Amino acid sequence: MRIAFIGQKGIPAVSGGVEKRVEELSSRMAEMGHEVFVYARNNYTDRNLKEYRGVKIIHLPNIPTKHLDAISHTFLATMHALFQGYDVINYQAPGPSTLSWIIKIFNRKTALVGTFNSRDCFHQKWDWLARTYLRFGEYIICTIPHKTIVVSKSLYDWARKKYGTYGAIIPNGAEIAHNPETNLLSQWGLKEKRYILYVGRLIKHKGIHYLIEAFKRLEDTNKLPNNFKLVIAGDGFHTDEYVKYLRLISEKRGNIIFTGAQSGKALSQLFSHTYLFVQPSESEGLSIALLEAMGYGIAPLVSNIKENKEAVGNAGFTFIVKDIEDLKEKLAYLLNKPAETERIGALARERVRREFSWDSAAGKTLRAYQDVINSLARK
Repeated sequence: MRIAFIGQKGIPAVSGGVEKRVEELSSRMAEMGHEVFVYARNNYTDRNLKEYRGVKIIHLPNIPTKHLDAISHTFLATMHALFQGYDVINYQAPGPSTLSWIIKIFNRKTALVGTFNSRDCFHQKWDWLARTYLRFGEYIICTIPHKTIVVSKSLYDWARKKYGTYGAIIPNGAEIAHNPETNLLSQWGLKEKRYILYVGRLIKHKGIHYLIEAFKRLEDTNKLPNNFKLVIAGDGFHTDEYVKYLRLISEKRGNIIFTGAQSGKALSQLFSHTYLFVQPSESEGLSIALLEAMGYGIAPLVSNIKENKEAVGNAGFTFIVKDIEDLKEKLAYLLNKPAETERIGALARERVRREFSWDSAAGKTLRAYQDVINSLARK
């Protein structure tokens, strides 16, 4: 098959769940012998990089502003894709998918697929106009493509109830991993199993402020082991004011560490040697950072939204979303239960091994593509 991915920022993934999913799926498809193309934004992927893990990268410009970044690039990618003879075009996320109708009208023989990763209209970085457009994008991604892929059962249930869409559930994945090295942790003054970790973008709906406030309350009531730290690994994305706020509420707190976005060996060491991973989000699709932490055998503590509970199953702990006091109490309890957190971490690793494989996701996605191609051939 000749396959194109449109809507992501690019690969290799620096940050963002959509980019990570596209990287992992596209590279596996290329390894299986398919000809795979990923459209990349010039402000995300190195313009000199023409191929990555067997995937051909098509660089196109974009308007690098908060509201036009994605849609400007998607428009140019769509125009380019019209003339490339792709067998499959897979749009990512509701916003970019608003332009997928162009392919359906003008390339009738091309299998059109939309991947519904999360309800982006709930992301608090957007104003009311952007949220309205993203709700329109949800309608498009659920009704226009020949097939809609959803990353979680909760999204499947919502799409079926709202639009009668019977999507294919293909969850995100993660690797089973462990990095025994600890040399890169010293730059942040970290010691093995002496810190709590958050990994992800610094965006308000991710709920990092709840985690910081809960940690501060533990510190102020002497319920933290000496020099135990909270590590926030990630950067903002058009959320400068929120990032400033997070740093403001963390002022003069030497045990709260902002590392910026990390990848490669540094990120693997952060995952491998943390005591606990915390996901305090108000909304999610199916968090890849959470699955990655579980793949490292780290016990997760997550807000009790459906998407987080779907990810952890019986291999994690939950707290009431937005409830700082409940989060504080759960942290205090778990910090005194090392054997319990280790036991749950082992369950988490096994859950990822059994339920969240990138290899399995790639195979299921290719079968979904082939189903559409076969259906179009019969018409």
